[in-house]
This record gives sequence, structure tokens and C-alpha cells, in this order.
Amino acid sequence: MSRTGISVMAALAAVGLAATAEVRAQDASPPPVKNVVLVHGAFADGSGWRGVYDDLTGRGYRVTIVQNPLTSLADDVAATKRALDRQDGPAILVGHSWGGTVITEAGVDEKVAGLVYVSALSPDAGETTAQQYDGFTTPPEFVIETHADGFGIIKPDNFKAAFAADTSDADAAFMRDSQVPIKMSAFGTKLEHAAWREKPSWAVIATDDKAFDQKMLQAMAKRMGADITEVPASHAVFKTQAKVVADVIDEAARKVSPSSQSGTASSAAGGTSQ
Repeated sequence: MSRTGISVMAALAAVGLAATAEVRAQDASPPPVKNVVLVHGAFADGSGWRGVYDDLTGRGYRVTIVQNPLTSLADDVAATKRALDRQDGPAILVGHSWGGTVITEAGVDEKVAGLVYVSALSPDAGETTAQQYDGFTTPPEFVIETHADGFGIIKPDNFKAAFAADTSDADAAFMRDSQVPIKMSAFGTKLEHAAWREKPSWAVIATDDKAFDQKMLQAMAKRMGADITEVPASHAVFKTQAKVVADVIDEAARKVSPSSQSGTASSAAGGTSQ
């Protein structure tokens, strides 16, 4: 082979190596969205997100956990907006259970690039959270005791079966005894906005959830056009399946771009993954 032929082959090989290195560099590059804001639901607080927090911060995300007062929808939205105001760029906004209602209202914030619903409620604008239950049957395990002041808790005797069946007895007892009451009138508040109509959405559905009718969870997710991930778990899926939840959040961060916050809806996020 001529010296020229060798040099051409060497040049082509060099180009191939450079291209491979570029692809690897792109694969290793961080997603455009590095901020995650986690919003807990009723009868819980932000500490249940610890596993998700540890996983995501280990991947390089900046994670902020909202502590909802659970005194009204407006108060919880305000707490979430304060967290969003502290972000240094676009964020993935994540809500569990009642937290889904909160992120639906708060998610129109310009910093929100995508929404992740974790066995969560997702009313439309003009709807109440309570309306989401119409036509569906809540599992009998889930019983709320409403006190004279209008705040409700999950009936203690039912807590593990209703909320945290896949946790240990000790963890379920701690969650039961530390549950945060919610002002029940919050469920009757009409939403002014539905962020999922403007922002790409993902839904994690716990298939052993006893807080919601499974048909209700599916109907809400499909109405949003959310990318659905199903996982065998109780309503405490945010705690017991932290890696699955973190994986979906990571997927959301990698699929959206900062331009998503300008209000481009995701029309292609309608698949189901198992």
C-alpha cells in the first residue's frame, strides 16, 4: 500500500475516533435542566422524598423540597412558588398525590420546564380536586377522619393499608404518627390554571395505590397526555420506589429543553412504559 493510502486511512480513522469521542461527550453531557422541585401531598411532609433527593443529588441535580402548610391550595401554591423563585434556571416540578394539584396550579411559572405527577391529582382549570373523584370508587382502605376544625387525617387504624402497605411496620407507624393534616376545604377550591396543558408531563402510577381508584389515575394521566410509568407500589411510592421516581424525573429533565418553559406543550408524551 502506498504511503498516501496509509495516510488517508489514518486520517479516516482519526475522524472516526474524533466522532466517537464527540458522541461519548454528548452522552455524558448533563441534561439542560438541572433543578428539581419536589412537592409532597396531604398527610405527609417533605421528608418522604429523602430517597429521591439522595438519588437525584447523586446524579448532579440541585433538588429543593417544598414543605406545604396544607392550609389551602393558595398557601401551598405560594410555598411552591417561593421554592421556584430560588431556582437559578429551568426546573422539573414534581408532585405526589395532593401535590399534583399544587403543581398543576403553580406549574405555569416560567421556570417550570416539565411536570412529573407521582400517583398524583391533576385537575383542569376551572375544576376542583374533589371533582376528580366523580365516577370513580376510592378503595375502602382509604378513610379520612375530619376534625371539628375542618382538618383531616387518614384514620390511624387504616394508615398502613391505605397509604404505606409496602413499607415496614416501623416506617408505616412513623408516617402515621407524623402525618400532617390538610384543610379539607382545599379539595373544593377551583384551579385557575392547568400547567399540564402548556408543559410536557410525566406520570408515575403506583399499581397497588389504595388512595385512588386505578381507573382514576389512568384517566387523569391520559387526559394530560402524560408519559406513563407504572410500578408495583403503595401510595407511598415516592418513598418505596425512589429510584423509579428519580429515573422518571431524570428522563423528564433530559427530554425537555429550556425552551419548554415558553409554553410549548408536549404532544408526543403519550406512551406507557412498564
